[in-house]
Amino acid sequence: MTISIHLINRANTSLLARIADDVFDDDIQHDLLAAYVSDPRHAMMVAEEDGLVVGQIRGNVHLQPDRAPDLYIDNLGTAPSHQRRGIATQLIQALVAWGETQGCTYVWLGTETDNASGISFYEAQKFERCSLEMFSTEIGSGEH
Repeated sequence: MTISIHLINRANTSLLARIADDVFDDDIQHDLLAAYVSDPRHAMMVAEEDGLVVGQIRGNVHLQPDRAPDLYIDNLGTAPSHQRRGIATQLIQALVAWGETQGCTYVWLGTETDNASGISFYEAQKFERCSLEMFSTEIGSGEH
């Protein structure tokens, strides 16, 4: 079967009508999807096989005041039934190519430290491991 990579935009969101299990972390919310695809600095690409989305990648252009923008890879998912077929590699390559058209000269991402398969995959894609600590908090709770 042939895998096709598509950049999701307002005209083709219907491609997301059929999604294999475990491609996205949660269900698509159409109002959030509309806002996402309306922002020219955001990109979502999907891998589709016979009308079924079997992989996805999301990224955004991270503007900098002192250098060229970065491409931040926010999320990557491939259906377990389609892993180890080169789909994630195709998605990474397509998103990086998109980032280059946006003027990005650097690409980065984060993953959980216990994500052994993800770490191996990113290293195979020639991403260098960097040490970094991540801090996060919910906002809107009134505690800040």
